[in-house]
Amino acid sequence: MPFKKGFVLTCLLFLSGCVALAANHYETLFGPAQTQQREVVANTPHAEQYLNDVKPIIEQRCVVCHGCYDAPCQLKLSSPEGIDRGLSKEPVYDGTRLLAQTPSRLLIDATSTQQWRDKGFTAVLNEHQQSADANLAASVMYRSLLLKQNTELPAQQILGDEFDFSLDRTATCPSIEAFDSYAQKQPHAGMPYGLPALEQSEFAVLHEWLKSGAKMAQIAPPTLTELEQVEIWEAFLNQDNLKARLSARYIYEHWYLANIYFNEANKSDSSSFFKLVRSKTPPGQAIEIIATRRPFDEPNVERVYYRFQHQRSTVLSKTHMPLAINKQKLARLKAQFIEADYQVSSLPGYAPEVASNPFKSFAQLPVKSKYQFMLDEAHLIISGFIKGPVCRGQIALNVINDHFWVAFVDPEKNSSPKMAEFLIQNDDALALPAAEQSNALPLSSWAKYAKRQHEYLNAKTKLANQVFSDGSNLTTDLIWQGDGHNRNAALTVFRHFDSATVVKGFVGQPPKTMWLLDYALFERIHYLLVAGFDVYGNVGHQLITRLYMDFLRLEGEQNFINLLPQDERQKVKNHWYRKSHLSLSEFINRKTILAAPTGMQFTTAEPKLELYTKFKQHLQPILSERYAYNLVPKPLVKLNALQSKAINLLPQVSFILVKHGEQHKAYTLIHHNAHYNISSLLNEEGQRAYDEDTATLVPGFIGDYPEAIWYLPNSEHVHSFVENLHSMQSEADYRALKQQFAIRRSHPQFWQYSDLLHEVAKQYKGIEYGVFDYNRLENR
Repeated sequence: MPFKKGFVLTCLLFLSGCVALAANHYETLFGPAQTQQREVVANTPHAEQYLNDVKPIIEQRCVVCHGCYDAPCQLKLSSPEGIDRGLSKEPVYDGTRLLAQTPSRLLIDATSTQQWRDKGFTAVLNEHQQSADANLAASVMYRSLLLKQNTELPAQQILGDEFDFSLDRTATCPSIEAFDSYAQKQPHAGMPYGLPALEQSEFAVLHEWLKSGAKMAQIAPPTLTELEQVEIWEAFLNQDNLKARLSARYIYEHWYLANIYFNEANKSDSSSFFKLVRSKTPPGQAIEIIATRRPFDEPNVERVYYRFQHQRSTVLSKTHMPLAINKQKLARLKAQFIEADYQVSSLPGYAPEVASNPFKSFAQLPVKSKYQFMLDEAHLIISGFIKGPVCRGQIALNVINDHFWVAFVDPEKNSSPKMAEFLIQNDDALALPAAEQSNALPLSSWAKYAKRQHEYLNAKTKLANQVFSDGSNLTTDLIWQGDGHNRNAALTVFRHFDSATVVKGFVGQPPKTMWLLDYALFERIHYLLVAGFDVYGNVGHQLITRLYMDFLRLEGEQNFINLLPQDERQKVKNHWYRKSHLSLSEFINRKTILAAPTGMQFTTAEPKLELYTKFKQHLQPILSERYAYNLVPKPLVKLNALQSKAINLLPQVSFILVKHGEQHKAYTLIHHNAHYNISSLLNEEGQRAYDEDTATLVPGFIGDYPEAIWYLPNSEHVHSFVENLHSMQSEADYRALKQQFAIRRSHPQFWQYSDLLHEVAKQYKGIEYGVFDYNRLENR
């Protein structure tokens, strides 16, 4: 080692190879543990060291695995508060727990490190005597990094069975007292786990930082211009009249996950992001978060204030949902909610059966205002259930297909007085599972909500048959065209088995299915999967949420099918749900297909494909071309026509970097798993239609969890890579391809390529950029 270690540390490392230390050994050596004050003010040597030297290394080498709910051991290294909080053996994502878990949201459910210790979190930094030796010897973070330095990975090889990369692996999460035993049993488990060690220069920086007490500082505060904007917006959201207060509650319950930034000058970047939060305190005072499980839970205060909280954590791609606000957005909200002609006579309460049902709690707001508000930022709202609390896990996501398009019913045709009256009349049938709160009984709840959904669909179909009786209005004229400029009108969702992505535009080949969302359906998806979903809820809550989403997906698909010729509607539905379980098939085939004829003319033998074309033509002026095929070089375009046998061997998301001169271009190859149906909750593998798998290649980046990274330094490699992919027949072929072109997790220069990947991503994504997550990197 190029640096000197203390005598005590050397002794401890020797002992760790021989025998586990007693639990109180560190207390004997370094005194009792107690939380430390590590945050220092800006413009001091410690602050500059952390922000300029330490923080970039932690972001580039640690946050790529330790950043969110699904970080191993809940260790979030994306902020000083997360580093200081440390580890917990209790997983957040647990689909088997019988009782709801106590939430452990950083910056929300505890306000001090000691409170996290009281909740069972253990330190990764030294909390004993603050000396150079103790700061290293009693630091789980340092010992984990050092363990990797002493046990390097084999170069360019598939790692052995001693490494477990499964998402549901049992977490060890050793405290410092248990670390010696942990290191003895798992010498391969140093950090970064299953990836190369830090460069010596990087390790030296972290060594000196940890040795000197791991002092940390916050990023720069908001600018004066940003604070002026915060003042304007908080004044708007905290007016005293009932109309403004109800509107603010509605806005908050749809925007609370967004990373909000101000773009008054139409800039593509911003120095700060903010979260819209509920606070006990009014503007002008320090924010006191109202820490409830859901955004609509009882706040237990006389008055809720909506505040903008500066976000100081590293921006993660998998949770980043940017929302630009400016004078135009403020004027739009005023027109929709304040200047609209309606009255609010009283504010709704927060009882679960009311607050979880937006058709009850916001019945006084005009349907058109609510629907326009959601459509204006449809990508953000859909992103909520893609990147929000339900985002992680195959059980949560096997309710959707791997690739489908989304369009919306025009608000002018979906918000008539008759529709508003219809929603009020059926608000009980539109109740959502969040009314059961976080400890639901799944079977009885499912039966209750299935009955209500059936009642609603019957009523909706009856009304639609009246409105569209002659078919003249059942055309693409029903579809929202984004007011002529808004690209939110056409979206594409990609499911990547246990994660997902939504982008603007109709991307890729014509998909198997498509959703057409009306206001009531759009609203229910948000309140089911975002506002009403508790990631800490019990198995019943999670199960009934997934089962209820079946109903909503079917409804969105049915809206699309209803535009087809009458004799094609059931045929298409039957194909989508081949080999479906009998009980669910019975629900699927209930009489909810419109009797009214379509108002469109079809001239081909494939009306579904023809309908896709009609949608694209109708929405052509606003279709995003960001991921268009014509932006991909011809050799790579061939990857859109891979044979299913080759596609079967691909991971869900592959990033491809191609060097062009001194520049790098990025592409994403997405593997779509085909299914006979997605009706089965626990037997998805049994419903796989492997011969129907498809792949889509797009320019840029789609997905937050790369599973494979490919590097092609010249055109010759591009041609060879494409040819080899097309001829791939076996796992041995795939491994040979990776040996030639991939940056495996064991590649000795992995971190250099990781830095390059992120630099290229910044160029492509701009304000949407966030750090990728490597927890799903394959070991093949």
